Amino acid sequence: MVVRLFVALLLAGFGLFPRPAIAHPHVWVVAHAQILFAPDGKITAIRHVWTFDEMYSAFATQGLGKDGKPPTREELAPLAKSNVESLAEFQYFTAAKTGPKFYEFNEPKDFDLEADDKKLVTLSFTLPLKTPVSAQKPFTLMVYDPTYFVDFALAKDNALTLKDAPAGCSVTTLRPEPLNASDNAKRDESFFSGLSPGADFGIKLAPRSIVACP
Repeated sequence: MVVRLFVALLLAGFGLFPRPAIAHPHVWVVAHAQILFAPDGKITAIRHVWTFDEMYSAFATQGLGKDGKPPTREELAPLAKSNVESLAEFQYFTAAKTGPKFYEFNEPKDFDLEADDKKLVTLSFTLPLKTPVSAQKPFTLMVYDPTYFVDFALAKDNALTLKDAPAGCSVTTLRPEPLNASDNAKRDESFFSGLSPGADFGIKLAPRSIVACP
């Protein structure tokens, strides 16, 4: 029963049930990402690390763990598998592109779900690109939910890092412009009514991280 409840909460939090205009869980996520490079200098995968907010994590870990301790990775392993598989329908809330060309992903691997001492839940997984990509032209990464059911925020420190990148590669993160009065009103109304503010709303709040290599 606890496992089924946890899966339902996590899937609902990610918007993985059909999205009619009804009340929904609103989940906040602090995101880290690492761009993985092959020896030939091409980008091969993205390593995601997503930490959920305190309220959501409390629901997710309810009834799990022993003697007041957070649940172990072993206890959470089946749930990690279920959730990374379910995220495929929504392209893992990940957009990667060069210019106007968007890239596709293979199934995630090395997935993991853990709870820290404060019982905050973190989901980690590696998302391979179907075809390795050269970073000699700027490579852009965005992590966001288009409908803004889930609020993804980049971590303040080391939000995006590079692993095994060629010498001279750099990362620039462009933060979105502040919302105008109309968009702010739409967001507030959707929050209090439990509705999505619109299919194109999330991209307005999505930072763009740009990787460039010589």
